[in-house]
Amino acid sequence: MSGISRPGQPGFLALELDGDGAHPAAWRKAWHAPDELLNGSRIRNTVLAAESAGIHVATFADGSGTDGSGAGGRDVAGRLNALQRAAFAGPVTSSIVLVPEVDTVYTEPFHISTQLASLDYVSGGRAGWLVAASGSAEEAAAVGRSFVEGAPLAQEAAASVEVSRRLWDSWEDHAVIRDVPTGRYFDVDKLHYIDFETPADFAGAGYSVKGPSIIPRPLQGQLPVVAQAGLLRSDADVVLVSAPTPSLLAEEVADVRARTAVGGGPAVGGGPSVVAELDVVLDSRGQSASARLAELDAFTPWTSSRARFVGTAAELVDFLAGLLAVADGVRLHPAVLDVELEELAQLVLPELRRRGVLKPVAQGGTFRELLGLERPLSRYASVGAAGAAVVGLEN
Repeated sequence: MSGISRPGQPGFLALELDGDGAHPAAWRKAWHAPDELLNGSRIRNTVLAAESAGIHVATFADGSGTDGSGAGGRDVAGRLNALQRAAFAGPVTSSIVLVPEVDTVYTEPFHISTQLASLDYVSGGRAGWLVAASGSAEEAAAVGRSFVEGAPLAQEAAASVEVSRRLWDSWEDHAVIRDVPTGRYFDVDKLHYIDFETPADFAGAGYSVKGPSIIPRPLQGQLPVVAQAGLLRSDADVVLVSAPTPSLLAEEVADVRARTAVGGGPAVGGGPSVVAELDVVLDSRGQSASARLAELDAFTPWTSSRARFVGTAAELVDFLAGLLAVADGVRLHPAVLDVELEELAQLVLPELRRRGVLKPVAQGGTFRELLGLERPLSRYASVGAAGAAVVGLEN
């Protein structure tokens, strides 16, 4: 195995909470009525169960509910917006990090940045951004945009991330002063135009963003950006790594770590945190994992680009302990959320904690703190008042 190991450093676990699970037939084995999938009680109960189990990060997939990728898979033709689900979960949770998937191709960058900043506020600094770059012609048609595919997707994603980060920085820290005697709500010298324009070789429809943002700087300053390996060249704080089989996953993680271990990131040797992607099917209530998987596949076969673990909770503990020696974290994709989460909570996480391979859960902590990232200063902090937006509010 090549790359860099992480001896003695505990890692974290993320759990994908979309729909009823990663398997397209998961809804058939869920412990609730199908119509409950699209209501607030289901979201609240699921995210609180994950938090109570000691999961560090909850992610929420997004996109079309009819493409076989989420909302319980292609057997279910509906879903709720990922960012809205995360925002709903923010006020009812206290420790779990909330990371919605948000598209960068067919969603306006200005709207992305402000909505994610709002999520950071409602969650108390526990927000992140799972960057997606949709190559769906259906999604392009739905918003009246030209279809983008192939290499330009990475360019669209990078531009959207850069716009959002500039907008988050466009309000310096402590810009809001609420000075009643002078009738000033904020210090105009601490607001800045971002003056972003897409480069001349931009493959998609070019655009510019002037700024500043309409929301003060997020609590974390900058929300951590999560992306699949290869999507963003150097802009991700967390890189998600997949492999075709569990036996190849640790090696792929180590190789990605070696390629990205530059700069001053939180990973050993610098660079972004590296997180392994893993589908999970576990023995449950007397039924073997392989039998459960066969039963689900009989309804709808499950295809996935991720490594898939099928076995007992004890075997999963051993596998994760070894994987966390190389990866900063692991994102689990349960076949059936209700079933796998119960096994994880009762048998897997307690044993991983006993072995000392998991980070402690921090009440009131931020996503940046979990990743070992410092809170950055605004890039515009040294810029003068020239070009600042002038806004005054009378008392």
